[in-house]
Amino acid sequence: KMTSNPLPYPGLARAWLSFIRPKTWGVAIAPVIASLALVYIENLSFSLSVAIPTLTLALLMQIITNMENDLGYTERKAEKSNRKGLPRATSNGWISIAQAKFAIRATMVLSLLNTLLLVYVGGWGFLLIGVSSIIAAYCYMGGPYPIAYTPYGEITVLIFFGLTAVCGTYYLQVMYISTNAVLLGCALGATAASVLAVNNWRDRIHDASIQRKTLAVVLQDTNFKCVFYVMMFLPFLMTIIISYQLGSFFTLLPLLLLYLLPKLFKDFAVLEGFELNEVMFECVKIGLFYSLLFTVGVCLQFIL
Repeated sequence: KMTSNPLPYPGLARAWLSFIRPKTWGVAIAPVIASLALVYIENLSFSLSVAIPTLTLALLMQIITNMENDLGYTERKAEKSNRKGLPRATSNGWISIAQAKFAIRATMVLSLLNTLLLVYVGGWGFLLIGVSSIIAAYCYMGGPYPIAYTPYGEITVLIFFGLTAVCGTYYLQVMYISTNAVLLGCALGATAASVLAVNNWRDRIHDASIQRKTLAVVLQDTNFKCVFYVMMFLPFLMTIIISYQLGSFFTLLPLLLLYLLPKLFKDFAVLEGFELNEVMFECVKIGLFYSLLFTVGVCLQFIL
C-alpha cells in the first residue's frame, strides 16, 4: 500500500538506495573494524581472509534490517502523514511488495552462505550466532511481534550490532573472547543504539498514534533524553577502561570525539521532525569515527 501522497519516482538506482539505506551502513562496519584492531593489539596478528567475510556478513545484516523495516511499515499500513523520517521505498510505490520480499529473501540466502563460510572457520557454534542475527534482523519489523513495536529495539541493537558483532569478529580471529572485546562491544553497541534512539525520538508522536510502544514512547521525554545521554557517554567510559587494561595511551584517541557531544545533545533536545535526521546520521558518524580513531591509536602504538 502506498502513502496517500507518494513522492515522485526518483529513478531505479535512488529507489533501491532508499530501500537499503547505505548511510546507515557505518553502524555495521564500525564494530568489525574496531574489533580487528583490538585483535591485533592483543594478539599481534589477524587474518584478512577471515575479516572480509566477517565484514560482508555484518553489512548484509544491516541491509536486511533496513529492507525489512521499510517493507514492514508498508505491510502494516503504519505510514501516516505525521511521520518525519526518511522516505520509504515501498510506501511510495518505488519498489513493489513482491520485489521487496524477493530482495529480502535473496539477501538472507547470501547471509546464510556467508555464515556457512564463517562456520568453517569458527565451528558450528558460529552457525547459531549467524542464524540468530538473521532472525533478529528479520524480526525487527517482520513477523507477528516485531521488535520495533516494543521498548526493546535499542537493547537489541546493542546486543547484535555491538556485542555480537565485536565479540563474533574477535572470536573468529583467535577462537576466544577477551574482556576488552566485551567492553568494546558495549561501546560500539551504544553508538549503534543511539542511532535507533534518535530515529524513535523523532517519530515518537507518530509511533504513539499507531500504538507502537518504542522506548521513546514508553519512557516519555525527560527519561528518554537521559537514556540517550548515557548511550553517548558509555563508549568514552569504555575507552578509558580498555586503554588502561591495554596499557596504551594511543587507544584513548576516540576521546577526541567528546567535543561533538555538547552540540549533539543540544540538537537532540531542541530539534524536531526532519531536522533530527541529521542528528541520527551524526550518531552513525560518531560510531564510525570512534572505530577509526581506535584503529589509528592501535597503529600508533606500534609505530611510535
